[in-house]
Amino acid sequence: MTTTARPPAGLRDFYENPAVPVASGDARSRRQARMLATALRGRAGATVLDVGCGDGTAAAVTARLLPGHRIIGVDWSQDALRRAAPRIGMVVRGELEGSGLPFATGAADAVLFAEVIEHLVDPDGALDELRRVLAPGGHLMLSTPNLAAWYNRALLLAGVQPVFSEVSLRGIHGRPGSEVVGHLRLYTARALRQFLAASGFEVVRLAGAPFHGVPRALRPLDRLACAVPGAASILLVHARRAR
Repeated sequence: MTTTARPPAGLRDFYENPAVPVASGDARSRRQARMLATALRGRAGATVLDVGCGDGTAAAVTARLLPGHRIIGVDWSQDALRRAAPRIGMVVRGELEGSGLPFATGAADAVLFAEVIEHLVDPDGALDELRRVLAPGGHLMLSTPNLAAWYNRALLLAGVQPVFSEVSLRGIHGRPGSEVVGHLRLYTARALRQFLAASGFEVVRLAGAPFHGVPRALRPLDRLACAVPGAASILLVHARRAR
């Protein structure tokens, strides 16, 4: 997804390129939306911020499961917001750095943070800002690629660069795949849990999701791996702002 924390100049140009993929796969979006719908069950009129909304695909999937709630797409990229507006309806330009997101403290009941944290130069500051805009007990739905995905464990044993990791913005080197998407940081399930706890969040649930880029022949195995989140392709976390 397109990042909402303003990156250095070279990365700004990279993320504004419409050719850079910003959608992370329907399977991940559906699973994350169901987790949020469960978290908000029994509530009406919640304000949900999709921070780093990219082209709005994830928010559109979420909106179908959250009738009666207000979903706002937030991104620093004007190009991303132009693409997201027809899908979401309400979009706002905002950054996680500098002056912060254009929302009052405690204004949001939930935040979607899908495939963003791996793009950030300062993930600590980003989580501080998300915690600020969330109401006490508010929900954070975060997803990110898993450094310890089942195939990455095998690739590392073979001396191959893990999938999702990138050593250049100009091309893929030393690993499978062909798309450069600007990943700066990668997490295992254990590291992500500890990082969220240190940032003032209580992890409610950690789940796994498949990755749309896995070769077709391996997709059944990738779906099976979701039963063990620590080995899944994508980590899905439901956390709550500690009161």
